[in-house]
Amino acid sequence: MAGESSSSSSSNLTIIVHKNPSESHLSELGIKSWPKWGCSPGKYQLKFDAQETCYLLRGKVKVYRKNSSEIISEFGAGDLVILPEGLSCTWDVSVAVDKHYKFESSSSS
Repeated sequence: MAGESSSSSSSNLTIIVHKNPSESHLSELGIKSWPKWGCSPGKYQLKFDAQETCYLLRGKVKVYRKNSSEIISEFGAGDLVILPEGLSCTWDVSVAVDKHYKFESSSSS
C-alpha cells in the first residue's frame, strides 16, 4: 500500500489554553521540574514535531497559522498551553516569554 500523508493538514490542529490552572494541578504535572525556555519579543516560525505542554511564567504570544494572518490562539503569563504535534505556526511574541515545557513522546501505547 502507498504511504499515507499525515503532514499536509495542519488546519484542524487545535491549541488548548487553560487559563490560570490551580497550583495543585501544576504540582501534579510536576511543572517546576520541567526544563525552561525563553525568548525575547519578535516573530518566530515554529514546527512542533511532538506535542508540547508548556506553562508560561511570563510573556504574551499571538499564534498565527503558518503563512497566514489568521490568529489561531493567544496566551500569556499564567496559562498552561498544549500545542499539538504537527503544528506549523508563527509566534508573535509581544512580551518576552519565560516558560516551563515538556514534549510528549510520540510512542504512546
